[in-house]
Amino acid sequence: MKRVLDVVLATVLLLLLSPLLALVATAILLTLGRPVLFRQVRPGRYGQPFVLYKFRTMREPLPGENPWTSDDARSTRLGRLLRRTSVDELPELLQVLSGRMSLVGPRPLVMAYLPRYRDDHARRHEVRPGITGLAQVSGRRSLTLGQRLDLDVRYVDEWSLGLDLRILLRTLAEPFRRGEIRGQSLAEIDDVGLLPPALEEVR
Repeated sequence: MKRVLDVVLATVLLLLLSPLLALVATAILLTLGRPVLFRQVRPGRYGQPFVLYKFRTMREPLPGENPWTSDDARSTRLGRLLRRTSVDELPELLQVLSGRMSLVGPRPLVMAYLPRYRDDHARRHEVRPGITGLAQVSGRRSLTLGQRLDLDVRYVDEWSLGLDLRILLRTLAEPFRRGEIRGQSLAEIDDVGLLPPALEEVR
């Protein structure tokens, strides 16, 4: 039933949002140029790699600019709007149709994290990664990275179709909440055994 829900809703959303997708792609092309999409290999179910697609929200690093610490400087005004409203995630609907992702599940982080997860946190890969998830509707703007990983494992343990539907409904209100996404301090990242990420890579 989860897969049926994914396919039906992703198809409907792609049809309804196709004008918005075309408008955003055109705006990125005019303001940032090519490529329109941000591509990165992420771990899917059971840690199997796949290529994640999102709308691009940052310019390329300038010579001598550290890509790991220059997210704010490289984010465009359009990019900040896309991220605040989560519109940058919409291309992932195609990956839901392909079976690489689900509408609801733990957000896919970066491949470099795989060998560094604690055993309990590694269980987040027992399900398909999602466009939205329990952590995203439970205050992701104020949660530490460890708390987000704990919520991912809780989702795996407590999954039900009803839980997915509740998360989807709460996701609709998430772009209207005020505040920026909370960054992680080095102390928090060390606490869960992970390397410091670039902001765009962990959303």
